[in-house]
Amino acid sequence: MGILNTLLRAVTWWTGPTLNLQLFTWRKGIKVGEDEAGNVFYRNRDGSKRWVIYNGEPEASRVSPEWHGWLHRTWDEPPTKAPLPHKPWEKPHIENLTGTALAYAPPGSIRRRDPQERRDYQAWTPE
Repeated sequence: MGILNTLLRAVTWWTGPTLNLQLFTWRKGIKVGEDEAGNVFYRNRDGSKRWVIYNGEPEASRVSPEWHGWLHRTWDEPPTKAPLPHKPWEKPHIENLTGTALAYAPPGSIRRRDPQERRDYQAWTPE
């Protein structure tokens, strides 16, 4: 079982970081910080590369806007050194829920548990 897991980690990215990424992080990575979801952010010594190791499923929408801006070089300082000011009306960051059971379903959608009858639509019937 140990060899199989090692082989899977060498070639798959959807179960966690690959062996290459872990080795690269161990050799060259400097931990910059961690977000509220448990994702860990790294950079190399000269700052030319930045990356994230996800906590759980590798889904890019799980990265908060502050860290996303740092990863994509919108700003140089990570949120641990220079946190962004938040407005009182801002909602907390949530990941993209499309395709999950928690995804938004508008009124009248067949995915709702209590589908409502639509009164604004009449099906066309040939005469």
